[in-house]
Amino acid sequence: MKFLPRLLMAIGALLLLTLFVFPMWRITLFAPQYPDGVTMYIWINKLGGDSPGTLQNINILNHYVGMKFIEPDSIPELRYFPTVVLVLVALGLIAALINKRQLFLGWAIVFMVLAALGVYDFYLWEYDYGHNLSPTAPIKIPGASFQPPLIGTKVILNFIAKSFPHTGGYLAGLGVILALAAWWLKSKMDKNEKLVIAGGNDGVGAREQLRAQA
Repeated sequence: MKFLPRLLMAIGALLLLTLFVFPMWRITLFAPQYPDGVTMYIWINKLGGDSPGTLQNINILNHYVGMKFIEPDSIPELRYFPTVVLVLVALGLIAALINKRQLFLGWAIVFMVLAALGVYDFYLWEYDYGHNLSPTAPIKIPGASFQPPLIGTKVILNFIAKSFPHTGGYLAGLGVILALAAWWLKSKMDKNEKLVIAGGNDGVGAREQLRAQA
């Protein structure tokens, strides 16, 4: 039982590695010419889709309204985010090895702060693609923007855009929940241990007082 917080912390840290295996986010565009939708998946280090031509199809749709082409090689986050994740995994495993509740909580807080910054960066990326439109676009609507939703569903002209976390994102979220569970459990165990030690010391003191009175 006393090894459970350490185990939870280690599993929580290792779950971040699933970001390299499963997409952390997905954006699906529905249009009359694509009634089944075109889905772009976002991993921690790459972009992809249901087929090799997914990005090309999305770029074709974007071209009509003047949005920039999505080029993975031009997105710096796809290059340095993997390093951030690997450092977090290493720090989480170190925290599990040291087995201190403060480290469990600290890791969870750092993860949540970095995740929030990542979501904000994603919002800025979407904003740039949806607002900085080409003046030579075939379809021009004054004052219109084509920013997809950060999360949820949004109707954009004759497009329906859906944006939601995917498997990797949910598993990473589970990782931070496990880290918080490790912190809570370790805090509870440390408190109980202190009570046991305090109770033992009181018992020793009482016996010494009885010997002195005798």
